[in-house]
Amino acid sequence: MNRISVKAAVYLVAAVLAAGAVPAHAQNQKISFIRDAEIENTIREFAIPVFHAAGLDPTAVSIYLVQDGSINAFVAGGQRLFLNTGLLTRTTNAGQVIGVIAHETGHIAGGHLARIQDALQNSTATTILAMLLGGAAIGAGRGDIGSAIVSAGQSVGLRSLLQYSRTQESAADQAGLKFLESAGISAKGLLEFMNILGDQELLRPEQQDPYVLTHPLPRDRIIAIQDYVSRSPIADKPVSNEFAAMHARMKAKLYAFLNPLTRTLKLYKESDNSLESRYARAIAYFRKPDMAKAIPLINGLIAEHPDDPYFWELKGQMYFETGDAKSALGPYQKAVQLLPNSELIRTDLARIQLALNDPEMLDAAIKNLRYAIGRERDVPFRWHQLAIAYGRKGDKGHSSLALAEEALLLGRKPVARYHAGLAAQTFPKGSREWLQAEDILIAAKEEKKP
Repeated sequence: MNRISVKAAVYLVAAVLAAGAVPAHAQNQKISFIRDAEIENTIREFAIPVFHAAGLDPTAVSIYLVQDGSINAFVAGGQRLFLNTGLLTRTTNAGQVIGVIAHETGHIAGGHLARIQDALQNSTATTILAMLLGGAAIGAGRGDIGSAIVSAGQSVGLRSLLQYSRTQESAADQAGLKFLESAGISAKGLLEFMNILGDQELLRPEQQDPYVLTHPLPRDRIIAIQDYVSRSPIADKPVSNEFAAMHARMKAKLYAFLNPLTRTLKLYKESDNSLESRYARAIAYFRKPDMAKAIPLINGLIAEHPDDPYFWELKGQMYFETGDAKSALGPYQKAVQLLPNSELIRTDLARIQLALNDPEMLDAAIKNLRYAIGRERDVPFRWHQLAIAYGRKGDKGHSSLALAEEALLLGRKPVARYHAGLAAQTFPKGSREWLQAEDILIAAKEEKKP
């Protein structure tokens, strides 16, 4: 498997489609979640005005990036929005992405697919993806890579579980258009995206992108959106310059990480001195790896934008993933200084601090990991790193607690009970840590066989 790292501490969950009743184009396909602070923040910034217009709490909606080249987006498991990288890279402007988000928000607000929401409500994103792809089992390994073996392809799983009716699609369109209007955003982007999908209807089902398979696209839907746009007083209102720049950077970053060097250089030519072109080439050369070309490019971007945390993050990633943790430390510290509320970047910094094996950095690593866990508790890798940090300090109680939390997330109940038991014996009865250990013991309790 080709490891794709769209940041230094990528949390990649590969879902490998097993051979079987899978269309030819889907066999041996790899589906992954990609974690990246910049791209996630970009999508969330695009989505916030729409969520507000829909009466949703933006912090309550989880957004997941699925590394798959096909065009697709869907909602599942309550307020969870999944977007394929193929959809993001096929869009030509931010308005199209926002239009898709508005349509999917219409499904959330309308309570569509309620028949599977209860079943998926408390599932992890990994479990949801496996189930929607016809999942058979989920294993786990390192924190940044976990296997999800599934038994069928997208055309089977997604079509059966995420099939919307034409009535629901029209309702989501109308809701999405209303949300866009309320947010002061032109619906032209949604229309443009629908036109991108228009030719899909002419293809055989096995050749169509999943979005068309699960979102029926009769011509009257496009006509209805066209009619709405033609009457909208803000139809020709462009997206903000800020959103346009964010979209260009997002596309460049994704393209460079997901494609070979030659393809990236063909699209982002050496003669193109735009920010997004230099950004893409810096990533592409780093992945080769050709640090002699990558470092000057990222240094040039940092010189022009010294307060951009994502450029500093990329520089740190370049050094760390080429084996130079010492040189990676400074850039990551700068990135955290500029963006202290990013749990992803702070996790990366903690990895560097632990990799340097310097006792003086253990407390800082623990602080960063605890912050990241406070923002997202369900990432096993962070608990494992925290266990290492406490273990190196000789703090067996907190190390055991962290190992118990990791094991519980990975479904390893006997291991969770073992470490939680050690922790419960270490801490005073009634203390916060003792209560945490007891909670884990209850959660990991062996189920009685009927």
